[in-house]
Amino acid sequence: MKAERRLSIKDQVGPEEWAKRVDLAAAYRLVHLYGMDEMIANHISARVPGEDHAFLINPYGMLYDQMHASCFVKLDLEGNVLFNPTEFGINRAGFVLHSAVHRARHDVDCVIHTHTLAGMAVSAMKCGLLPLAQTAMRFIDVAYHDYEGVALNLEEQARVVRDLGNREAMILRNHGLLVVGPSIAEAFNNIFRLERACQLQVMALSCNTELSMPPRELIEATSHLYQPGVRRRFGLMEWPALLKKLDSIDPSFRD
Repeated sequence: MKAERRLSIKDQVGPEEWAKRVDLAAAYRLVHLYGMDEMIANHISARVPGEDHAFLINPYGMLYDQMHASCFVKLDLEGNVLFNPTEFGINRAGFVLHSAVHRARHDVDCVIHTHTLAGMAVSAMKCGLLPLAQTAMRFIDVAYHDYEGVALNLEEQARVVRDLGNREAMILRNHGLLVVGPSIAEAFNNIFRLERACQLQVMALSCNTELSMPPRELIEATSHLYQPGVRRRFGLMEWPALLKKLDSIDPSFRD
């Protein structure tokens, strides 16, 4: 009698979910590639196509450069595990933060949260993010959320949602960065640009010299050009090239 063939994860999910899993794995690999990960900490989540009350998130115990399409855990907005193809669980803080955004922001497909050195440094500055160059001017309306400890309390969710509002980016005071996007590609573009803005600020402030600021009207005009719907959807044009870059390094994120 022939042994039954074990179904792959790809065989167990629909083609749209599989494509989302591939893009999500790519986002994790790219966050690692550009130095924005922190071992197994932090999260990138994405909605499951056709399942508005479900999202995919990383198994708690894998490094970002180990993520692949088959590994992600599917949760509902109440924290129930719908599908877990790994031996790992999930990080509760990731569920608390990401489910709050996915529940409140139906325009959001992907949420990215990081603890980079530059992001944490700016999160601790009373001045907040300064519009020092075009990259930072994009985020002159960045949101701020005061630190409340490790995000384990469900009561904090309402305040996270309130502070984020309809924005694309938020600085979690004394904590790190959070961005959202209507696609994984656009969310990654947001975290890449926000991280660069924070790196710029840390470098500029370390130079111990007087800084030059453009006129406020130029800052606002520049910021407007980077807002959704004004020009192109930033991140979509870049995404195929980024996937090609990952394929040349290690295509196992597609597995």
